Formats: sequence, structure tokens, C-alpha cells
Amino acid sequence: MLRTFARLSSLIFLALTLALPAAAFETRARAAWVYDLSTQTVLMSKEAQTPLPPASMSKLMTINMLFEALRDGRVTLDTQFSVSTRAKQMGGSTMFLNETDRPTVEELIQGIIVLSGNDACVAVAEGLAGTEDNFARLMNERAREIGMENSTFANSSGWPNPGQRMSMEDLGLLATRLITEFPEYYGYFGQLEFPYDNRAPQNRHNRNPLLKLGIGADGLKTGHTQEAGYGLVGSATQGTRRIVFVITGLSSEAERAQEAERIVNWAFRQFVEKSIADEGHEFARAPVWLGSETEVGLVASDDLSLLLPGTQLDGLTAQVVYTGPIEAPFEQGDMLAELVVARNDLPEARFPLVADRTIERGGIGPRLRTAATVLRRKLQGQADLAVQ
Repeated sequence: MLRTFARLSSLIFLALTLALPAAAFETRARAAWVYDLSTQTVLMSKEAQTPLPPASMSKLMTINMLFEALRDGRVTLDTQFSVSTRAKQMGGSTMFLNETDRPTVEELIQGIIVLSGNDACVAVAEGLAGTEDNFARLMNERAREIGMENSTFANSSGWPNPGQRMSMEDLGLLATRLITEFPEYYGYFGQLEFPYDNRAPQNRHNRNPLLKLGIGADGLKTGHTQEAGYGLVGSATQGTRRIVFVITGLSSEAERAQEAERIVNWAFRQFVEKSIADEGHEFARAPVWLGSETEVGLVASDDLSLLLPGTQLDGLTAQVVYTGPIEAPFEQGDMLAELVVARNDLPEARFPLVADRTIERGGIGPRLRTAATVLRRKLQGQADLAVQ
């Protein structure tokens, strides 16, 4: 149910019978970011823009670079890469490559995602850019291009280095990109094991603790170093919703697993997605300047839904914002305004509103009538059409 209050102004205020109480969640993570992908809503942000040691979670950027090479046709899943002595000698997590191996791109993807192979990362870096230093330079350039403002890369694997830093928000944005831009490859993140040539049967399992819990988790990457602590970039789906989250700085594998599960349960159980309007619903009417008609309806361009806590159902307000009067001509479907919904502890939601009809520029008659109306309002002291 909507009640609309209009006045001669560029703002039209609406009262909606929906609600948004505080939905506080105290995480034990040093930094965290939780995002509802379905409604593009940030549910939690704790030190999320601070550059921190990302450990193996930064391997997601190496995977992104490799996925982009696949999309661009520079490599295929069957392309074989060589393995250098440097790659073989990488410590930490490994897929146990040696110089005689010629792993395929598909095997290296699984080696990085499932086994967290540092050797696989170096093989990819050298295979795509000649050297790991060149690859790190390309990673930094690409990070800026895709909007990762708080990340720098010195290597492909997340090996401890003062120049290897990522914010939790950047990791979440990168995870979202992998999910939405590369759905044909995203399934690798849910793979439970990868027995590469049966070289290490005890080291074939995915380290993501959420994948076997039956809570809809299907990715993405764990990380751990002494400097970074224990971290996880995760994603899960339930019903029509998908969440993406990043945590870091936990003290143990057990604490990481518990905190990740707590966040998934909180994100799905505390919040519900509710429809607020169908496509074509008229929220307001706006005056038209010098047009063949004097008013235009401002309508929803799509079905609109909003993420809300499920525990309270009153108090949410919204406003329609536009610069008016709106000058003709314009076409049906042109964006003319926004519906802005204020949501207490969550960011405001913005939805485009479009013209419900095409209005041409008026002839001499409509122009004279418009001029006369403006003059009359000035004389009556009612000509302030600015946003209040």
C-alpha cells in the first residue's frame, strides 16, 4: 500500500507500509563485508575498505585474469602451460607440479581453486605474462580498470609481501564479478576435490568449510598466513537470493568455519526480499515544460523489490526525486526520476523511474500557455520550483 503526497516542487514524498529496524551483527572477524547480490544491498561493512594482507584469497585475481584470457580466446581449457623451476619450488599449498608437467588450463584452474596451489599460480602468471612480475603489473592495471581501488599485487599467489594488499570490499566485488561475468566457469568453485595425477591423495580436498553443510554455499576461496590470520571469500544461494561475503583475521580454521556459517545464516534469516511495485506502477506525476502535454507519469521501469529485515513492518519512507519541471521532448521509457528509499542501518535504495508516455515539444500554443502559467505563479509568489 502506498500513500502519495504531492506539491509544486521537484520532490514528491511517499509513505510505504514497510519497515527496516536495526539488524546488528557483531562479527569476530577483523574485517568483513557482506553483500546481497540479488538486491545489490550491502548488509555489513566492517573495516571493509582497509587494505589488508589477503593471503590465498588474492588468488581470485589470478583466476579472474585466467578467465578473461579464456573469454578473449587467448587460451582454451585444453591449452597446456609449462612449469618452471621457480613454480615447482614454491612452498605452501601446492598441486605438486614439476618441470616435466604440461598441465592444461582446466587443471590449473582446479589446482588454484580446489588445492590453492601456489605452483599453479606461478605457472599461470608465467604462461600469460612471461614473468610473475609482469603478471603482477597486469593485475594492478586490471584491478584499477574494474574498480578495485584498495588493492595492490606483488605476486600471483598471495605469498606474504608488503605490496600484496586487498580490502574486503574489493575481494567481495571481485567475487561478484567472477559469479556474474563467468557463470560458465563458476562451478569449479564448488568442486569438493581434485586428485591431480593422484600425487597427494591426502591433499586433494577443497578447504572451504561451507561446501558440505547444505546451506547453499558454492564458493569461493579460503586464505591463511600468520600475518593475515584465517579468511574466507564465500557465496551461497537460498531461494532466489545469493549472498557474497568476505571475512579475515580469524584465529583458527574452526573459528573461520563457525563465523562463516553464522554470517550465512544471519544474512538469509534476518532479511527478506519483498516486492514493492510492479513494472509500470505510477509513483508520481511531474509537470512538463514546453510539451504537447502538461504532465507525465513517473513509473517503475521493472518489477521492484527491496531487501528488508523480517521482524518489523512499519516506518520505511521513500521519496521521488527529479529536476522539474521536466523539459520536453522525451520518449516513453526515458529515465526521468529516481525512487529513493531510506533504510536506517542499510544504504538507501535507488530505483529508476521512467516516462509513461512520449511527449513531443509543443507548438506555439502550449509554449504561450506555459509562459503565462509561469508568469502567473511568479505574480502569486509561487514560482519556486527548486528541490526543497
